[in-house]
Amino acid sequence: MIVKKTINILPLEDWYSDIVWWRMKFKKIDTIIIIVLIVSTTLFLVKADYISLILPNVHTNPSGKNNTTVTPLPIERVPAPPTSLVPAYRRDVSPEDEGVHFNDLRTSREWWYFNAVFTDDSSQLKDWAIAVSFNHMARGDLFGTNKPDLLVVSILGNNSETYGGVVNKEHYLGILKDGTLIAGTPGVKVEFEDSWAEGSYPRWHVHVQKADVDAAHEIMIDLDFTAKSLPVWALGSHVIEKSDSEVANYVVLGCDVSGTVTIDDETYNVKGTGSHEHSWTPNAIRKLFIGGWDWFSLTLDNGWDIYAANYLPSPQAISGALSSLDPFGTLLITTDRGETITELKDVNLKITQRDEKVFPLVRLPSEFSIKADPSINPLYLISQSLLYGTKTTLSGDISITHATNHIWKFPTYIGMKIGYCVIDGTVSWTDDDGDHQVPIHGIGVSWNMRALL
Repeated sequence: MIVKKTINILPLEDWYSDIVWWRMKFKKIDTIIIIVLIVSTTLFLVKADYISLILPNVHTNPSGKNNTTVTPLPIERVPAPPTSLVPAYRRDVSPEDEGVHFNDLRTSREWWYFNAVFTDDSSQLKDWAIAVSFNHMARGDLFGTNKPDLLVVSILGNNSETYGGVVNKEHYLGILKDGTLIAGTPGVKVEFEDSWAEGSYPRWHVHVQKADVDAAHEIMIDLDFTAKSLPVWALGSHVIEKSDSEVANYVVLGCDVSGTVTIDDETYNVKGTGSHEHSWTPNAIRKLFIGGWDWFSLTLDNGWDIYAANYLPSPQAISGALSSLDPFGTLLITTDRGETITELKDVNLKITQRDEKVFPLVRLPSEFSIKADPSINPLYLISQSLLYGTKTTLSGDISITHATNHIWKFPTYIGMKIGYCVIDGTVSWTDDDGDHQVPIHGIGVSWNMRALL
C-alpha cells in the first residue's frame, strides 16, 4: 500500500505576509532596546553632571488646566568697578600673623573681630547681624580700672531687636597669673572664660557661652567662618614684616558664615556672609593721640562687600575739622567675596547726626555721609591712579538704626557702640565701556569708639 504524503504549499502572498509580520516584530524589539539604551544613558549622564535637564514651568490657569511654558530666567549682570593692583605681600597672612602679639612688650593692645549678616534665605534669623570680638586693651586705655580684657557680643535683628553688650575683666602682667583673655599662637587661639575662637586660615570657629554680656538674656553662639579668598593688609607700618610691625591690621572679606545662635533657650540656624579682622597697636598710640574710630563691615544686596575704617585724631574738635584729611582712612570694595579688591584711600566720613548725649560734652554718631572721590584732593588723584590703579568714586549715607552701647565714665571717659547699619549710595567709574553708576544698598555691622574727653 502506497501512502501519499501531501505537502501544503502556501500561496506566495501568505509567505509574504508572514515575513512582514516577523519583520515588524523584530523592529518593535529593536525600538524598545534602543529606547531603553537612550533613557539609561541619559540618566547616567545627568547623574554624572555631564548634562542637565531643563524642566518647563507648569502654570495652572483659573479653569484648572495646566499650561506648560518654558520661562527662561533673566540674567542681570551688574558691571564691576576697576580693581586695584594689590601686591602679593599684602595678601599673605601666616599662622604666626594670626596668633598673639600682645605678649611682646612693644604691643599693648590686640583685637580679634568676627562679624556677619545672615542674608541667606535659609537663615532663621534672616537679615540679622552679629559681632563677636576678643579685645586685649592697654592699661591706660581704660584708665582707673584693672579690667582691660574685653569680650564684645552683639546680636542685632532687622526689626530693632538688640541682645548682648560688653564685659571687661582683669588681666595681669605678673608671671604667676594669666589674664581673663588668654591667647596663643600659631593661628587664632583666644579665649575669654567659656567663650573662645580658634582656627587658622581659611577656617575659624567662634563659640560664645555663659557670657555675662546681657543680664536680661541667655546667649549662646556657634559659628563657622570659611574664607573664600585671601586676606588683605589694610594697615601696617612695616607691611613686608607684618608680624614684626607695631601697627598692623588685616581683614578677610566675604567669608561664608553658618552655625547656630541661641537666645533664651531658642536655637536658630543661621547662614550668611561675614568678615574676620585682626589688629594690634603699640603702647605709643594712646588716647592722647587717637580720639576714636568709625568702622563698618557691609554686605550689599548685589553680592558686593564693603569694608571702611576711619581713625580720628584727638581731641574731637580737631578730628571733626580734619576728617577729610585723615591719612588713616581706608575703604575696600569687593564684588567677588574678596578675590579682587578696589581700594580707595581718599575717604571723607562725615558725621551728620549724633545720639542723645552719653556724657556732658559728647554724643556718639548715628548717621554718616561717606565720600571717596580722588578729585577732591589732587594728591589723592595722583596716588590713587598710580598706586591703586582706579579712579572709582563712592558716595552714600550710612545710618545706624540700633546698637549695643557701653560707656566707661569717670575716670576712663570712653564710649563704645556696636550697631546695625544700612548703606545707600552709588559707586561710579569710567572705563573703556563708558561711564558707569551702580546704586548700592546693604546692611552690616558698625563699630564706633570715642574718647569722651
